[in-house]
Amino acid sequence: MNQWTREARYRPLSDLAPEVYQLMKEEVRTSPWRFSFHVQPPTGLLNDPNGFVYHDGTYHLFYQWFPLGPVHGLKYWYHLTSKDLVHWFDEGAALIPNDDPDSHGAYSGSGFVKDDKVHIMYTGNKRDQDWVRHTSQIVGHLRSDGRIEKHLPPAIATVPDGYTEHFRDPKVFQHQGTWYCIIGAQRNDLTGATVVYHSEDAESWMLLGELNTRYPDFGYMWECPDYFELDGHGLLLFSPQGIEPTGDHYQNIFQSGYFIGQTVDFPNLSYQHEDFLELDFGFDFYAPQTTLAADGRRILVGWMGLPDITYPSDRYKWAHALTLPRELTLEQGHLRQNPVRELTSLRKDTLYEQHLVVEQQASPVQAEVFELVLSHLAISSGQFELKVRASEQEETILRYDTQTKRFTMDRTRSGAEVPAIEYGTTRSIPLTEPLHTLRLFVDRSSIEVFLNDGEAVASARIFPKSTSQGIVLSGKATAHLAIYAL
Repeated sequence: MNQWTREARYRPLSDLAPEVYQLMKEEVRTSPWRFSFHVQPPTGLLNDPNGFVYHDGTYHLFYQWFPLGPVHGLKYWYHLTSKDLVHWFDEGAALIPNDDPDSHGAYSGSGFVKDDKVHIMYTGNKRDQDWVRHTSQIVGHLRSDGRIEKHLPPAIATVPDGYTEHFRDPKVFQHQGTWYCIIGAQRNDLTGATVVYHSEDAESWMLLGELNTRYPDFGYMWECPDYFELDGHGLLLFSPQGIEPTGDHYQNIFQSGYFIGQTVDFPNLSYQHEDFLELDFGFDFYAPQTTLAADGRRILVGWMGLPDITYPSDRYKWAHALTLPRELTLEQGHLRQNPVRELTSLRKDTLYEQHLVVEQQASPVQAEVFELVLSHLAISSGQFELKVRASEQEETILRYDTQTKRFTMDRTRSGAEVPAIEYGTTRSIPLTEPLHTLRLFVDRSSIEVFLNDGEAVASARIFPKSTSQGIVLSGKATAHLAIYAL
């Protein structure tokens, strides 16, 4: 990545001749490991989902995008629309960082509906001649031509006293007729927090203060906060940076998780909540954002990747994807995440469906891109394993131990190049009840597994050969098994 000088990272796409960019798009399109059914960038780097909102029959979803390569540089917002959360229409770059307050990138933010229009609020990133960062929060709205019109000057022009310029990712929501936005922040003592503003019109914002939590010293930065209420509970999602690993927890370079508790007392900003819990026990999940669906469901999408990690696809001039959308529900006070029900429309053919008895080993079919559903699973004893994208050299293993009730994802042999190997190649989680259902989505370079009807979820990037298509079950178990080509 030596060619990625500061100048190269902050070169606008408009500097590139259209025919040169078309050649880059074609090179990326035909490269290995491109996804079949996930949101992925046409070129360059995708990161945080942004501006996720439903309006007038359409879901709008944006993502952070650096078009010129698989590195973090001058960020745009790329725009997608969907009627069903499954099939996404490419609307192109919607937010262009070409004004003074966002001269060095349009950073993350959120979407909201006001006056029957989609609005956004995002962080403008500017560097001065000494390369000192200056951040501001900018409001805009989506025009009929698909571009975002910025409302300048910025709505929140400076960082309040007590915080560094790491002050970003506003999430806007309404509560009892008042607009609020919650912003990820770093205090001057280099600890993470969230800061809340309020507004009557979502244009002029006033500082309320810091959200009071039980975690005054939890990492050095809280990115991408998202507050919403579900079944009478208040949930705060955020991505803390700088958390040390503890047992099975916090194994990735950075984490994403949530507090669940009572609803926040606005405007006093007191919040009674439980301990921090991770949203995803896999390898590649960060910066999630939620919205309300047309029917009132709370839907989450995350970045299937992590900052500061190199991936094998980088050498083909692209990086990362978004996770599949998940429905969030509460069951006895516990958060559950399941793939949105609309995803069944991806099923093309039924490759296998029947009651299965595994005595030692079973290999029902081969597949590269598929959904697998194990239900009514009863494991006699010992360990039960499911290997996917398997060959003599490669395999990704999902393993459950009946004695410890621990479920493990192992990507040690998932491909010739395993990302982030310095952070380990296995991830585990104890389940509260025996494993009885497992739902799995496998794309050309990813795997997402949902356990026990959403009790636990894991996402991972894998980079096997396209010929590694084995599906192998081993152990002693009975189950109903269905496998669908997607």
